[in-house]
Amino acid sequence: MGFFDTILYPIKWVVAWILHFFHEFWTFVGLDPTSGWSWALAIVGLTVIMRILLIPLFFKQIKASRGMQLLQPDMQKLQKKYKGKNDPASRQQMQAEMMELYKKHGTNPFSSCLPILAQSPIFFALFRVLYSMPQIADGTYRDGQPLGPIDAAAAAQFQDSTLLGAQLSDTFLTASTANVRILAIVMIVLMSVTTFTTQRQLTMKNMPQSALDNPMARQQRMLMYVLPLVFAFSGVYFPIGVLVYWLTTNLWTMGQQFYTIRRMPAPGSEAERKYKERQRTKLERKAERKGVPVEELLPEPTEPERPVQRGQRVQPKRKDRAKKSGGPAASPAQNRSGASAASAASADSAARADGAAPAGARPSGGAAGKTAPKGKKTPQERAAERHAQRAAQRRAELERRSGKGPGKSGK
Repeated sequence: MGFFDTILYPIKWVVAWILHFFHEFWTFVGLDPTSGWSWALAIVGLTVIMRILLIPLFFKQIKASRGMQLLQPDMQKLQKKYKGKNDPASRQQMQAEMMELYKKHGTNPFSSCLPILAQSPIFFALFRVLYSMPQIADGTYRDGQPLGPIDAAAAAQFQDSTLLGAQLSDTFLTASTANVRILAIVMIVLMSVTTFTTQRQLTMKNMPQSALDNPMARQQRMLMYVLPLVFAFSGVYFPIGVLVYWLTTNLWTMGQQFYTIRRMPAPGSEAERKYKERQRTKLERKAERKGVPVEELLPEPTEPERPVQRGQRVQPKRKDRAKKSGGPAASPAQNRSGASAASAASADSAARADGAAPAGARPSGGAAGKTAPKGKKTPQERAAERHAQRAAQRRAELERRSGKGPGKSGK
């Protein structure tokens, strides 16, 4: 056993157990254990199990592919920005901005290759298991040791089984009959056609118009024609059993991708337009059955999220002192009237001190001004009242000293 087989031996052991399990299952169902159909369906079962395990990677591949399509405009701007700059600092800065761009869109170029990379060890392990069947049957594989549950008897049974007249371990180049070559050519053609169809529906139907003219789209269109040719030229080296595995996985990929494109199309693509048309047709049929307008069945548009205001918090304004004391704040007009009243009171007090009548006083002795409103007085009114009281006290003191009674004027 060579170095390559030593590395693949754990995977070969798992592949041998899965093949043995499905071969026993189809035998239990009623198929002939020596028939090539039981072994071919065991390979199909192996393929289905492996593809089910790879479903999470498949959705990750779809997400990565769409992310790569969406970042192409930004990638082109980045390439134009550093066009002609070949110095190490510019190249390093470009790589840093490119990685930041991948991080922003949540993708990277290697995510789209995950399913193929994950399948490669299984593919080569199956290839080596089928290639080792003659050695296991004649007892020359690892000094007569079995490969998992496949011993010499099971390997001999596999060698004698035929599928449409061809053994599963035969290849196109080593075939001794025309049946093997015809079956190999048919399977290689089907494998190439399914590969082309899968790439075409991914490139032409599930890609937005804005992403059709960029390097990534051109690369995928090139792969659409190159990959079928690669499989056509390399398929002549594969055993029939490996061709069964590869054709099955291509059919699985095509069906899985068809379902994904139909149910979850890429935004702005032709598939999304057809998806919306189908949804509109369903709503029209439903509205026709219920006898209501289509507009009533349309989903309500979601309100856009309000942007969160960030920054320095607005500090509350300080209230007026008069409001804190409980009284109403004095307006400018009230301030002016208070000042006028204070001036009038001062003039009145001075006139009375000199024995003259107050300015503006009426003969009838009526009050000239209006009475103050009830309630607490303003600071200006209280100041005017204190000023008037002090003036009255000084006047009374002057009258007491001169010995004149109140109300009499001096000569």
